[in-house]
Amino acid sequence: MREEGLAPARGAVGPGPSGAPVPTASAARAHARSVVDARWDRAAREEDVIDLLLVVSELVTNALRHGGGLAGFETTPVADGIRVSVRDHSDEAPAAVPGPDPGRAGHRVGGYGWPLVVRLAREIVIDRLPTGGKTISVLLPIRTAGRPD
Repeated sequence: MREEGLAPARGAVGPGPSGAPVPTASAARAHARSVVDARWDRAAREEDVIDLLLVVSELVTNALRHGGGLAGFETTPVADGIRVSVRDHSDEAPAAVPGPDPGRAGHRVGGYGWPLVVRLAREIVIDRLPTGGKTISVLLPIRTAGRPD
């Protein structure tokens, strides 16, 4: 993976016509959508795609805001979904998700992204890297329109 920007996805269509890295949450979402379209040929359930795009956006935004910058991005289609990995430069893991009553939302500033990731994603793994920084990997299930829950 590249040290700056987003690396092209493994096993999927690259992030753009030139295969160049995509440096923003918006570009990462577009790339993730293109991976779904290439793998599932638009048969994926739209609610699963929306969950994927929300999680991609939150992970990339958190890397940019709190992780010292984005160091890598990867999407890998697997049998039951897409594995998303986001690498940043910070050794700090996200704060634990608050309990059932974290306080009234009107009195909080931020802090919604990581709980959203925890709620929507599966198989969340945080790996601290020996050279510094961390990679957060998650699995987002993708069901097809004809497949039952």
